[in-house]
Amino acid sequence: MKYFLIAGEASGDLHASNLMYELGKLDSEAEFCYLGGDLMQAQGGKLVKHYHDMAFMGFWAVIKNAPIVLRNINDCKKAIVNFQPDVVILIDYPGFNLRIAEFVKENLKTPVYYYISPKIWAWKEYRIKDIKRYVDKMFTIFPFETAFYAKHNYSVEYVGNPTLETILARPNQKQSFEEFCEQNNLNKKPIIAILAGSRKQEISACLQRMIDSATLFKDYQVIIAGAPGIDPLFYYNIVSGKNIPVIFGKTYELVQHSSAAIVNSGTATLETALIGTPQVVVYHVIFGKLASALRRFVIKVPFISLVNLVAEKEVVKELVAQHFTVENVTNELEKLLHHQTYRNTILNDYNLIMRELGEVGAAKRTATSIIKELSANL
Repeated sequence: MKYFLIAGEASGDLHASNLMYELGKLDSEAEFCYLGGDLMQAQGGKLVKHYHDMAFMGFWAVIKNAPIVLRNINDCKKAIVNFQPDVVILIDYPGFNLRIAEFVKENLKTPVYYYISPKIWAWKEYRIKDIKRYVDKMFTIFPFETAFYAKHNYSVEYVGNPTLETILARPNQKQSFEEFCEQNNLNKKPIIAILAGSRKQEISACLQRMIDSATLFKDYQVIIAGAPGIDPLFYYNIVSGKNIPVIFGKTYELVQHSSAAIVNSGTATLETALIGTPQVVVYHVIFGKLASALRRFVIKVPFISLVNLVAEKEVVKELVAQHFTVENVTNELEKLLHHQTYRNTILNDYNLIMRELGEVGAAKRTATSIIKELSANL
């Protein structure tokens, strides 16, 4: 069968590549065409457009780059028509993907499946109308999403969380701290890791404050996790001459060997929790005080980090909008690094989160279900 997939960012590229791998194992005649990244490309098939050319975050970034966004949408539509897939599989990235879902259902009548739900349970709940209208089946990765969709009379299939599988299968888990430092030309001081996000806009908005906080702890070395596809010079221009290494391609190892981490809200918060490193979660919002005042009218959930959402309580501190200050991050780091009881409470809650997510095998279960559905309709 022929599969067309769309992933618009690094995490989507990872999860889509795993899904492609499982589809290929079950379907020896599988053909792939996709918008995605390097990991998907490693699975074979045709890359139509790289997510580096698609990752515009926020209203103003989309407006500013509107001609590019529209060109990407049109190129995607043409690619689907030319490929004539048996199914279109969408991975998160709702602003783009729901427009494609509408086009596919109204023009091609091709089945549309969604793997990894958009976070409409947090904001833009109105998108449920488009999902019910244009998406034939939704495969979800968080337990709480089942109840959310049931509230809207839309049945979904919970397949488990792919991040859990990725973390448990990550490389170099038995590597020692000394080996990690030697391989990356680091000194032997304990580490504070900085994970500033995967897009230039969010890195620019939050990295300086993260650095200013972490570097106050003189007994620690500060290491930045470089995001895929971001030029090292982009980081070094923000670091401004400070001796702060940026390490690419080893984020999991870096987090594993860190005493604490400052993490920009996103999938990385859950990854950090599953690895077992205490963290403080930050998120930059323009017009911070105004945004906070309006939050209860816009955000439909009590937390922004996946860690706290899965746990359904505050496991890690979230510093959002005007609360994301150097002083507040520093105060939280102090507790994470030097208060053992506080650290232990977080680590114990991490174990509860891992159990809540269930068994590994999300991509395999999703691939099996997709092929079963498609085969039944042949």
